[in-house]
Amino acid sequence: MFQGFSSLAWDSQSVKYSPFLISSLGALFVAFVGGFLTQLDEWYYSLIQPAWKPPDWAFGPIWTVILVLCAISAGKCYKKSQQDNEYKKRLIFLFIFNGILNVIWSLFYFYLKRPDIALFEVVFLWGSILMLILHTRQKSEIASVLIYPYFIWVSIASLLNYQTVVLNGPFV
Repeated sequence: MFQGFSSLAWDSQSVKYSPFLISSLGALFVAFVGGFLTQLDEWYYSLIQPAWKPPDWAFGPIWTVILVLCAISAGKCYKKSQQDNEYKKRLIFLFIFNGILNVIWSLFYFYLKRPDIALFEVVFLWGSILMLILHTRQKSEIASVLIYPYFIWVSIASLLNYQTVVLNGPFV
């Protein structure tokens, strides 16, 4: 029944591509959990939004591009780090830490309906993106630049978050 299961084990050829596979799976996990927590319900649609807010349909494609770019950046830096295990550990930690902060923002803003707490949390998310940019730059300028759209998008989202709090607060 389980014949051939051992053939799923990775050989030396497939290991060369594993950083991209693993970083892609990590990005998919962040997208899945963040998407699960993002509830566009009656509460969300009742919020007064700034006139410049992008349409709701744009958020999915934008996040997809950002997460793909982050996965490529992580895979590229991991491969370039070769025997630098300390760099690899920091890289993995920073991407996991960032993914957790990304998901926590969605938890506060959408699931718990607390944009005010999300606004506080986004400062840490923003800082973690800056740390990713600086850390990836050590191994690859291109990998670092791939994270810029994430930084820009979270900056825009932070302004949107701030204006939503101002227009709708206080939240309880």
